Amino acid sequence: MKSVIIYVPWYKLGTFDATTARNAGPEGRRVKIVDVKTFVVANPPPHFGGLYWVFLKLVTDDGIEGVGEVYSVPFHPRVVEQMIRDVCERQVIGNDPFEIERLWRIVYSSGFTQRPDTSLLGILSGIEMACWDIVGKTLDKPVHALLGGRVHERLRTYSYIYPEPGDASDVYVDAELAAGRAAAYADRGFTAVKFDPVGPFSAFDPRQLSLEALDRAERFVRLLREAVGNRADLLFGTHGQMTTSAAIRLARRLEPYDPLWLEEPVPPENPAEMARVARQTSIPIATGERLATKYEFARVLEAGAASILQMALGRVGGLLEAKKIAGMAETHYAQIAPHLYCGPIEGAANIQIGACSPNFLILESILDWSGFHADILKTPIRWEEGYVIPPTAPGLGVELDEAVAAAHPYKGDRLHLEMHDKPV
Repeated sequence: MKSVIIYVPWYKLGTFDATTARNAGPEGRRVKIVDVKTFVVANPPPHFGGLYWVFLKLVTDDGIEGVGEVYSVPFHPRVVEQMIRDVCERQVIGNDPFEIERLWRIVYSSGFTQRPDTSLLGILSGIEMACWDIVGKTLDKPVHALLGGRVHERLRTYSYIYPEPGDASDVYVDAELAAGRAAAYADRGFTAVKFDPVGPFSAFDPRQLSLEALDRAERFVRLLREAVGNRADLLFGTHGQMTTSAAIRLARRLEPYDPLWLEEPVPPENPAEMARVARQTSIPIATGERLATKYEFARVLEAGAASILQMALGRVGGLLEAKKIAGMAETHYAQIAPHLYCGPIEGAANIQIGACSPNFLILESILDWSGFHADILKTPIRWEEGYVIPPTAPGLGVELDEAVAAAHPYKGDRLHLEMHDKPV
């Protein structure tokens, strides 16, 4: 009697039914991506998290949908929509969403690039994220369970210090107002707050800080430390505004107030110069929001430029790439603090990678994930007294409310983030 072997893909194990049996052939049935949909959503005032968010949805031939988010590609979002469609139509549709590593390499190498191009990597990150959402939903597992399993029951969070209606001055430059706001955040449960008192970032940075700017930054940190005491860490966020020597001068002024980190003290393009800053200060250096792929983060680690890595999952290459970076960081005793200045789909991916990474430090949130960050989701992200509780729902654990997305189309001309076009 001749034996007949029916091959079933591993992701169908446990769900083998009559339909699966009918569809299984010599090579088994492959799930296929059959469609992509894009959403460019205007983020209403006060625009915390950016002017707009770019989401995408992949759909499989068996009707499973996965969502992803593309972070800050430097083109108008309507152009970005066309970029998403181009990549998907040429290299994603018709393929199996479970073959994430294969798809990643093909898209990454598109057009003979094969380098950390942040525009292409933004598109790839959203696609990869949506594939993981599909995989998790197919297996009825959260993504963190598929990337090693949850090691953190809850995730510590921080927020930027934001303005509020009725403020008499600008919380970004008014040290007294910022100190009071930091104390209020600590009262709500935050154990860390971030701020950037160095001033605006310019296309002509890095710059040497004036004595006035150094004095202002030092006073900012001193008043915040007095306001929060040891209830909250201080995260000094800069955006590559300084030269190496300016960053070292600033760091020496800040050291008495023991910040948890000095973020991107010089532009991210030269890790050797960032490493010079790191060697001259006891303050940990954090960087990563403008970096893409394990290759750029490897250079940061090899140079000793930073001990806290802030990958933005909507730009870095997605969840699996972030997991590889977290693994590299472990070998250097470095920690991860996923960056967020966008919408809650990338935020949900950040939560998944934080939950399954032993060297997770802290998660950026936009306040407590309320407001439009909650409205755009069918079920808001769960934030409790300074911590996010990782979801147990399958995939990324969130669902985009497409009716809300459709009701808030972006019609502006500005990009998500802009730098000043004149020297500061």
